[in-house]
Amino acid sequence: MTITNQVYAPTAVSLTGLRRASIADIVSDSPVVVLNHNKPAAYLLSANYYESLHDQLDNIELSKIVKERRGGKIVKVSLDDL
Repeated sequence: MTITNQVYAPTAVSLTGLRRASIADIVSDSPVVVLNHNKPAAYLLSANYYESLHDQLDNIELSKIVKERRGGKIVKVSLDDL
C-alpha cells in the first residue's frame, strides 16, 4: 500500500538540496516544500509571502467580528461630539 502526502507548494527541494544551496536561492514569492525521503518535512516562505499570509489571517478575523456585530444597535454620533 502506497501512502501519498499532499504537497501545498508549487516548488519542492530535497533536504540534501537545501543543504547544498543557499536559502535565498531557493525561496521565492511562493511556498517551497522541503522533502525528507520524498515526504514533506517543512515549508519555506519568503518574508513577503509570510506577511501577506498574516495579513489575510487578520482580515479573516476582522470579517468574523464584522459579521458578529452586523445588525446590532446603531448609535448616531456627530463629528462635533468626537
